[in-house]
Amino acid sequence: MPTATPPRILCVQAHPDDETIWTGGTLARHCAAGGQADVVTTTWATGAPRHRELVDALATLGLPRPPIMLGYADGGVADSSALPALVDAAFDETVAALTGHVRALRPDIILTTDAYGIYGHPDHIHTHRMCLAAAEAAAEPHLYPDAGPPWQVSSMYFVTVSQSRTQQAWEQVMTARVGGHEAGADQLTVDQAIRFGTPDDRISAVIDVRDFLEVKWRALQAHRTEFARSRTLRAIRALDEPTRAALLGWECYVRRDLVDGGRALFG
Repeated sequence: MPTATPPRILCVQAHPDDETIWTGGTLARHCAAGGQADVVTTTWATGAPRHRELVDALATLGLPRPPIMLGYADGGVADSSALPALVDAAFDETVAALTGHVRALRPDIILTTDAYGIYGHPDHIHTHRMCLAAAEAAAEPHLYPDAGPPWQVSSMYFVTVSQSRTQQAWEQVMTARVGGHEAGADQLTVDQAIRFGTPDDRISAVIDVRDFLEVKWRALQAHRTEFARSRTLRAIRALDEPTRAALLGWECYVRRDLVDGGRALFG
């Protein structure tokens, strides 16, 4: 019996490293099975240090092409781009740019963050909204007619975190010690992580990526700038392997089909 062709995936994330920490195992597993995937990052300029790190990370995950950078400034790093901050740019302009890439790449599935940007980061929330608008616009021939022929995305998968899986692993992150000092976390306490997570009965897909955890971890470490900045990532690096696997070994999504039946990530 013939095997169905894997869906084509477009992963759209706000910052370099988001594609790896939230979806890296999914992307690695998909590419290892012969699937096609591309990454669009909505912030940071091409040629910036974090862009070059992202190129290395995607190669480690097995993606055949470098990332597409929309090039807006990271809201927390003014010198990340000469363009305006993503959240300050004209929304129609950002949607038009993303729509052009959706039409050119013709993905069956778009991966992006959930409506609250996983933990409330404005760039994540804005990227989520851009993806919703671009997925609809891409199928509408009267919108952005110069951006290529229309294309219908079948399904969107919104990255989220499971409340039940988060609590124990995040407590370990919060108490990990780096260099003899309490590592803590940059943006999340344990209570916040659980509150921002999604109840298990609302999660559509939990992808087991433990077989690709070593690849995902190597790709994440390519983001050297973020490890230097982020106490959270340094705390994750300090975890023992079983605890790190509990934190990074599953990737959770809420699925939204845009056509009847949609497309599944796997199976």
